[in-house]
Amino acid sequence: MELFIKPFSELTNAELYEILKARAEVFVVEQNCVYNDLDGKDEKALHIWYAEKDALCAYLRVCEKAGEEGVAHVGRVLTLRRKEGLGAAILKEGIRAAFERMGAKEIYIEAQTYARGFYAREGFEEYGEEFLEDGIPHIRMRLKRS
Repeated sequence: MELFIKPFSELTNAELYEILKARAEVFVVEQNCVYNDLDGKDEKALHIWYAEKDALCAYLRVCEKAGEEGVAHVGRVLTLRRKEGLGAAILKEGIRAAFERMGAKEIYIEAQTYARGFYAREGFEEYGEEFLEDGIPHIRMRLKRS
């Protein structure tokens, strides 16, 4: 298993295709949710993924949170191979990249509510009320740099 961390400008066409294909597979097809995945944030994000033999296994992106200096936004967290610990591993790499590479003081996520425990295990704390995004319940969570 190999870890990749690249800004958008360094992604190959094949890597970008695999990333977008995985996001569509998980967030559109699997969750039966039609939404605009291409939201204009990819060009400014760090793309982080694990791959094995060129097959993407886990992915997330990290970008600056609009309007909040020093706050990184982690999103599009997914795993294609489940029950192997890849979700926690990719999240830890995303946290590390946000703090070390982007200099973030805090990380923000909008977690699907079923996954709140997954993020809480890494230190994220809930704030605010639950809300619907694309018909799916979410909760805002933050992790401050210690």
